[in-house]
Amino acid sequence: MKAIMYERTGDSSVLVLRDRPVPEPGEGEVRVRVAVSGVNPTDWKARAGGTYAATLDGWHVPNQDGAGVVEAVGPGVSGLGVGQRVWLWDVAFGGSEGTAQEAVVVPARKAVPLPDSETFDAGASLGIPALTAHRALTSSEHGPARLAKGTLDGRTVLVTGGAGAVGHAAIQLARWAGATVVATVSSEEKASLAAQAGAAVVLNYRTQDVAAEARRVARHGVDVIVDVNLAANVAADLAAITTGGTIAAYAGASDETVAMPVRQAMAKNVRLQFVLTYTVTDQQKADAVAAVSAALADGALRVGEEHGLPLTRFRLEDTAAAHDAVERGAVGKVLVDI
Repeated sequence: MKAIMYERTGDSSVLVLRDRPVPEPGEGEVRVRVAVSGVNPTDWKARAGGTYAATLDGWHVPNQDGAGVVEAVGPGVSGLGVGQRVWLWDVAFGGSEGTAQEAVVVPARKAVPLPDSETFDAGASLGIPALTAHRALTSSEHGPARLAKGTLDGRTVLVTGGAGAVGHAAIQLARWAGATVVATVSSEEKASLAAQAGAAVVLNYRTQDVAAEARRVARHGVDVIVDVNLAANVAADLAAITTGGTIAAYAGASDETVAMPVRQAMAKNVRLQFVLTYTVTDQQKADAVAAVSAALADGALRVGEEHGLPLTRFRLEDTAAAHDAVERGAVGKVLVDI
């Protein structure tokens, strides 16, 4: 079978197309014929050396997310069968096998049934973005541990970077759970995408006072903020948040720091939650996978420009270009057709 692989970290030129044997699943594993691989910032950062050590122990296949069809089932697996459509999560984390290849063996728990009503594109766009968004939305001490319809009724959520992949998923999940969603963007084009995703109010943070406008929607302040750039947004976040509210930060540069106005945060009893989907607890991960699956089954996690998440496609042999597109900040979701 064909696979994109790298044996040293660096720019995208380290990615090469190679032939390799088709793997066989072991105890508790399934082999999935990958249809679409999803590319996230963490994928190019790992390849560049930001996650792995500079010297790799053998060849690695990039990309965490994907979707495809189960084609072989190992001993001890129940609930999954040959021919079943699935979406995949955290495939490359902690190992050498990612989704940028024609087939991949994964623990059965990482292959989640994909409804017949949903596309492989939707399945490959979940993973890191949707699971990150779920943890951010459930990080409040006053909120549910697992989202479902109605669990955020009466609450207001502020999503910064509403046109990004995580922002898009956060808007859709929060709306599905019953919240009123305010999103921030930097352009009219992105405003249209956030609105199509389901945001009730979309603000251009370059030209509008985000905190003041958010408080027009939620007079006492927003309950949860899903933040893509805490260092830049901390002042506006603290002005917009309600007493006892939660700011969930899920992104940041490796050398980035945050100056926090301590007394202002204390006065509101603000909770600051940092989020990395890879290292959440097993229960938090299970809750996220279950909630995302339920939202997907309800048709609440759609992709494509008409749903606020434009898709940019590449062929397997062009995975390097896909990584470059994500690194350059492509709007929407970058997918690799396997």
